[in-house]
Amino acid sequence: MRTVTRRDAVAIISGSAVTMMSQNKSAAGSQSTLGAAAAGSGLMFGAAAGYEIDKDVGYRDLYTDEARIITTDTALKMGSIAPQPGAKHFESADRLLKFCATNRIPMRGHCVIWNEWVPQWVRSMSKSERQTFFDGYIEEVVGRYIGKLHSWDIVNEPFWPGHKAPGGYRLGPWYDAFGTDYIRRAFERANSVDKTTKFVLNEAQTERDDDVGLAVRAGILKLVRELKDGGVRLNAVGLQGHLQPKYPHDPQRFAEFVHELAGLGVDIYITEFDVRDDTFPDDIKARDEMVAKTAEQFLNTVLRIPAVKVVIAWELADKYSFYTDAAKKKDPTSVRMPRPLPYDSELQRKPLWFAMQRAFANAKRA
Repeated sequence: MRTVTRRDAVAIISGSAVTMMSQNKSAAGSQSTLGAAAAGSGLMFGAAAGYEIDKDVGYRDLYTDEARIITTDTALKMGSIAPQPGAKHFESADRLLKFCATNRIPMRGHCVIWNEWVPQWVRSMSKSERQTFFDGYIEEVVGRYIGKLHSWDIVNEPFWPGHKAPGGYRLGPWYDAFGTDYIRRAFERANSVDKTTKFVLNEAQTERDDDVGLAVRAGILKLVRELKDGGVRLNAVGLQGHLQPKYPHDPQRFAEFVHELAGLGVDIYITEFDVRDDTFPDDIKARDEMVAKTAEQFLNTVLRIPAVKVVIAWELADKYSFYTDAAKKKDPTSVRMPRPLPYDSELQRKPLWFAMQRAFANAKRA
């Protein structure tokens, strides 16, 4: 058997791009936005949005064209709302909410409680002070947006096996204050002030078919059972969908996990979709095609599951990806920047856009 070299791989991928381009042109004519393609299959597509849409008119226009739902990126995280003692800062979130309302796009809130992104002044509180702050913060923040949001990520990323805590839970100031009961408490406290907005438990790493991913899946299944059995209002589970090809992924096993999760009586949202490309070739054409293939295979599997209702990209264009921020901080002189999103840094559609469009248009809802 002849060994396939990197040059061979690039040639194969480049050759297949010609066929894909003709498919892309015909598909784009019938469903010209990702939002429309998803809606045609009974799905909702959108993206997270940061402060960039306030200053980049072209980027802002992408949201009005493409998105049928928008998630706050950092505007509703505790580090943005309460960076220091005193008055809370809702200006960025309120500005995005006004943009969404003007354009009749539902907005999701991300996130009320997370053991990361907690300001140091809160971390420095005593245990009893943190407990009091926890309750009051939830009531104030959730109460401010009653009736204004499509859904709220009430608790974000409760699991991280790397912390070696019992059950694989993520450690942090809220875990320290309440143990794992902080999760139930957060949902119940939020429900005490808002009984209509959809409440979501959001988690990362479940796409990985390794020890970390399997441990997070097991933890989420157990936690959701406990919350539902305890009468906690939980409408949906968010599976972030940061695809990381350097880790194994078994589509069938992942689908079985999602089916089992849906069987517990929750909708499924893919909440932070993108494709990490650091293990792919430097060649942009080859890399873009590999990103597109990775995304399409994932979506073709997961979108067959009726409980999956929403797919949200984590931003829309490469230059505003958090992976790009991280890469620039790591090496400001690097010429290779991440390309994980459907639009490039010039706001042009990439193969990933067309792959997502095909997956939405072809979604077979059982």
